[in-house]
Amino acid sequence: MQGFTTIDLVILVAYLAAVLFAGLHFSKKEMKGKEFFHGDGTIPWWVTSVSIFATLLSPISFLSLAGNSYAGTWIMWFAQLGMIVAIPITIKFFLPIYSKLEIDTAYHYLEIRFGSKGLRVLGAVMFIIYQIGRMSIIMYLPSMVLSNLTGINVNILIIVMGIIAIIYSYTGGLKSVLWTDFIQGSVLLVGVTFALIYLVAHIDGGAGAMMDAFATGKFLAGDEPIFSASIMKNSVFLLIVGAGFNTCSSYISSQDIVQRFTTTTDTKQLNKMMLTNGALSLFIATVFYLIGTGLYVFYGQNPALAQTVQQDQIFASFIAYQLPVGITGILLAAIYAASQSTLSTGLNSVATSWTMDIQERLSKKEMSFEKQTKIAQYISLGVGIVAIVVSMVLANGEIKSAYEWFNGFMGLVLGVLGGTFVLGCFTKVADTFGAVTAFIVSSIVIIIVKYTIPEVSIWSYSIITIALSLIVGIPVSYLHRKITGNHEQPPAHATIYHN
Repeated sequence: MQGFTTIDLVILVAYLAAVLFAGLHFSKKEMKGKEFFHGDGTIPWWVTSVSIFATLLSPISFLSLAGNSYAGTWIMWFAQLGMIVAIPITIKFFLPIYSKLEIDTAYHYLEIRFGSKGLRVLGAVMFIIYQIGRMSIIMYLPSMVLSNLTGINVNILIIVMGIIAIIYSYTGGLKSVLWTDFIQGSVLLVGVTFALIYLVAHIDGGAGAMMDAFATGKFLAGDEPIFSASIMKNSVFLLIVGAGFNTCSSYISSQDIVQRFTTTTDTKQLNKMMLTNGALSLFIATVFYLIGTGLYVFYGQNPALAQTVQQDQIFASFIAYQLPVGITGILLAAIYAASQSTLSTGLNSVATSWTMDIQERLSKKEMSFEKQTKIAQYISLGVGIVAIVVSMVLANGEIKSAYEWFNGFMGLVLGVLGGTFVLGCFTKVADTFGAVTAFIVSSIVIIIVKYTIPEVSIWSYSIITIALSLIVGIPVSYLHRKITGNHEQPPAHATIYHN
């Protein structure tokens, strides 16, 4: 029960220095224009795949997945199986479209499909506001946990995390972000897998004791059904389908993910990216849930060793107080890694979206590659500073719940945006008027559902928004075309019917 030692601190600092060095190393070549936003064509697909995995696995997930399994059952694990819904849809329908259209950003697709700069700007603005809120919370929460475990001032942890991410995002563009994400994702995979092996080895009865826990209701409780037609109650079926649609919305409409798809137009490489990312995500989620169950058994056998009763901090507490000196530093570095990879990705994707979706669309003059790059760098720097300041306000104030409410509200945006992309991809009749109407209606309805009918499972939100986008967008577009006499067809390759 040594806690966080000087050796662990040295390892943590050395790790952060190594990440910074790696980021600067991959930014040696000056990146301008499309190279800054999409890479220089030398990034292997497997690096990009691990980067997607590292981006989607935020530190909030790192801390909460094991906590969910520790305090409850494996019902939420089935949300990871949503990959079997999301990945085939993305590979079959959206990646070929994005590849053939050679889109610059996720919201570039909206402009091509609907012929509307306004829709492109709207999509970008929604994403940027959401991403800034998300980055602030992702910096704040793990820094608070690490501060409690290490004794390091939370403001120092936030500032260091932000500065390192800003430096290599600013200097090297997407290439630096992808390679550092790869390093951080690899550290996370190896570190967490080691933690599971170490934990099982220190449980009386080992894996057999964990299997006994499954047999007594630790996997699924009696009131957690496999299938239920109700959207008011979580079931295995709803979690798989709802999480599948939710993940699919991220894959197809969130700039931080779609930006990875713009690194190549080779559909075979894109498919490999998706399949590898899915395998990694399912593997690490399973490891986290096994760790949670293992912690439940371990602390059940050794109650005197428990340093906390908070489920979201139980894994971090085990890392700090039960793992050998040195390994503790590596695992806490992995938590920090999850934060930094998500943060650097957020900075780069916001800078890209602002420059290409908003600044360039609204500018009356065509911008040179040098000007595009310089604007993106300034935005990356500015947004990074804002995120650091907001995180420090959260860490030192009493507005946590209000800010989480804000982030939860903005989290609905991707579901609504995903519906707009589905409407554009799967229908030929949808026009700008129908898409905007569907966007407004689905936004209003899902906000009403979230804040006035809390009984509705959050896993049904994406199903509701995508369904509403089609139910509203198709007839409104049809009527609008009839009234205006518009018989225009979507551009080639902008729908599944032109592929």
